[in-house]
Amino acid sequence: MDDARAVRRASGAVRPSPVFLAVVAVAVLGGVLAWNADLDSRRAQFGVFILVVAGWIVTVCLHEFAHAFVAWRAGDREVEMRGYLTLNPLKYSHPLLSIGLPVVFIALGGFALPGGAVYVHSHYFSPRTQRMISGAGPAVNALCAVVLLVIVSLWGSLHSNAAFWFGLSFLAFLQISATVLNLLPIPGTDGYGILEPSLSYQTRRSLDQIKPYGLLILFALLFTPQVNRLFFDGVNALFELSGLPGGWWSMGSRLTRFWL
Repeated sequence: MDDARAVRRASGAVRPSPVFLAVVAVAVLGGVLAWNADLDSRRAQFGVFILVVAGWIVTVCLHEFAHAFVAWRAGDREVEMRGYLTLNPLKYSHPLLSIGLPVVFIALGGFALPGGAVYVHSHYFSPRTQRMISGAGPAVNALCAVVLLVIVSLWGSLHSNAAFWFGLSFLAFLQISATVLNLLPIPGTDGYGILEPSLSYQTRRSLDQIKPYGLLILFALLFTPQVNRLFFDGVNALFELSGLPGGWWSMGSRLTRFWL
């Protein structure tokens, strides 16, 4: 009975917003445009661009929803009041910095910065629950990567609908890169949130001063040539564990950044 009541409460609290559903529809539209398009056509480029960017925003919403949902199940009812359970991208911190900036980096650099933010009262919970809340987001990115890679591995083809499969491959690559970046133990990332409960009070206080600059630290690391090369080589190696060649996501990246 308790489980049934919990399911009913969850189904009532989780209400996908029209904005989220519209973004999903845009991603589907991008896929439809790319599906039968010639690989070197403008239709393929626009279709893959829309598929990847809108698809990325969908996964940002799922990432942040996962944080909020775990916190809500643990007893933080404010996440529902803040609209985090609606999957509305406009509810996740600053739309420009949390959604717009990561999309710009996808378009320019081919990697996915952590996007979005939800405010939860994690200090109210046990260390184990805090780690679960922090780890829920990267777990969603990892799951999305696995699902996309399985789909492409089973049905993808170089000979039919190649633009679509390349775009989906690039979206999977972005999920892997987001998982890796989010798990880096830099103050402000989910990886640090997983580690933080194990740190001493004094260490946490000292590192709290670095949290506002965590994104800048990621910028600096990713724009260091040696680190950048190591990062992309590592993410590509994880991608190729699926059996797909790295050229598939690379072609998807080129189609997404068609103006370069």
